[in-house]
Amino acid sequence: MIPIILCIATGILAGFLVRNTGFVKYTGTLLTVVITLLFFFLGVSVGNNEQVVRNFASIGLDAFILTVGGTLGSLFCIKWIDDKFF
Repeated sequence: MIPIILCIATGILAGFLVRNTGFVKYTGTLLTVVITLLFFFLGVSVGNNEQVVRNFASIGLDAFILTVGGTLGSLFCIKWIDDKFF
């Protein structure tokens, strides 16, 4: 956890130091590329795990149920907050 917090703090400091330079206009593109690479390597890691590949059908169904449940729960929560406060 400490390395993650240090990375975030270092990023905040770096952002503060380069906020008035031309580098800032490239951060969105750079972020997209880095996140895409992270997803790619996550896929490589999952594809390399024999247990995950062997049980993909049951894991996929569980993941689908969790995704639908999380999405519906979020939508109901947003609707409730919108009705209650706005």
